[in-house]
Amino acid sequence: MTSSPDLAALLCSRLCHDLVSPVAAFGNGLELLEQESDPAMRQSCVDLLNQSAKAAADKLAFFRYAFGGAGATVQEMPVDEPQALIAALAANGRGARVEWAVADATLPGPATRILLNLAGIALDALVRGGTLAIAAERRGPVTEIAIRAEGERIALDRDIARALDGALSAHQLSSRTAQAALVRQLVEDEGGTLQHAAADGMLVLGATIGLAGDDA
Repeated sequence: MTSSPDLAALLCSRLCHDLVSPVAAFGNGLELLEQESDPAMRQSCVDLLNQSAKAAADKLAFFRYAFGGAGATVQEMPVDEPQALIAALAANGRGARVEWAVADATLPGPATRILLNLAGIALDALVRGGTLAIAAERRGPVTEIAIRAEGERIALDRDIARALDGALSAHQLSSRTAQAALVRQLVEDEGGTLQHAAADGMLVLGATIGLAGDDA
């Protein structure tokens, strides 16, 4: 996949945006730790530091594969790796429960990146928590991915939906919509199709890739 410098810059902005909160919390924890002498309060500060450090590390690990070269260069990836990345991201204060339904031991690298990014979009839509169900299946050269988010409130930004449809031009993209644009580009690069649908309390995202190879 060839990514435009503009999209790469926007993805970097998105990464920085997501890291601001845990990194700032880490700094606040250090400041409080320096000021506190009470053992119980110092332990609370240490707990805050641990939580913030873990949240930042989990986000970096997720985006390293979803956005970066770590996922782009992998031909086959064991499914327990994206499963762990998504579970860690969902556990970071989102109140989301992950249901995993992937029978294959490995998935193609491009399919894994698409799955990770679709899961990230679905998690962002679960603004009040809920359930994230993830399924994927390989049939020869074709890989099908289905992501379902269910919760009390589902919020899929209209521009994110438009980016998934490929309806935003490069100059209309922002750090908020860059991930959806990346998914669209990844799917197109693999000769696939991308679908999404939202209703009350539910969002469904799906992708099928490798269709050209299947026709061959």
